[in-house]
Amino acid sequence: MSKIRLSPSRVNDFANCPQLYKYRAIDQLPEAISLDAERGTLLHTVLERLFDSPIPHRTSETAREMLPRFWSDQMEAKPELASLVTDNKEWIDRANSLLDNYFSLEEPNAFEPTHRELHLEIDLNEQIYLHGYVDRLDVAATGEVRIIDYKTGKAPKPGWEDKALFQLRVYAFIYWRNYGVIPRLLQLIYLGSAQLLRNNPKEADLLATEKILVRIADEIATAIRDDKWTPRPSKLCDWCSFKNICPAFND
Repeated sequence: MSKIRLSPSRVNDFANCPQLYKYRAIDQLPEAISLDAERGTLLHTVLERLFDSPIPHRTSETAREMLPRFWSDQMEAKPELASLVTDNKEWIDRANSLLDNYFSLEEPNAFEPTHRELHLEIDLNEQIYLHGYVDRLDVAATGEVRIIDYKTGKAPKPGWEDKALFQLRVYAFIYWRNYGVIPRLLQLIYLGSAQLLRNNPKEADLLATEKILVRIADEIATAIRDDKWTPRPSKLCDWCSFKNICPAFND
């Protein structure tokens, strides 16, 4: 069997529903367009490209000027978006409000990011390839590292913070294994609610993350060997592109 390719999103897919993982990672079936995902793509593009501007021009006005152009590029790449977004002004206004929330949380003219859309990867062992893309990674002059991820939704409710932080702990684990440095700060920026979720990871946290990754990879290997993918119905099913073919809802 070839190496199992893991990323935080694929790990979450399998943990939430092995059948969903199969449809996405094994069968690689096409999915319906998600407007929430498209909004996330647009905001990520604007915030990534904002840092191409000289420091004095990293303002909300610059970001607002960029947004319609990148949205036009996005619609050109996916013409079907034009029929899904019924009110373009409302769409742009909503995106601009999310940008305003970003500027209420950070001052992008006060620092220089070290990496944007950084691809981190590692062979966890002979059977597991682990990778992911970091929205932003900043390295201070003192060598301290912070990993930043933008979310267009709202911050998690109390008690769900660890689940939300899993993605960044995976990135922190890969960085630590590759460079010998444990990132000082993990930070999720929630544009939907103008909130920050911060965490200072410890070695024990990253070792615990490694154990989760190995366990999930073992479970995936077993599912592949036995060709057994057990659906796990939940409220998330109503947003799943594959509900109409899922055995949990079809005899």
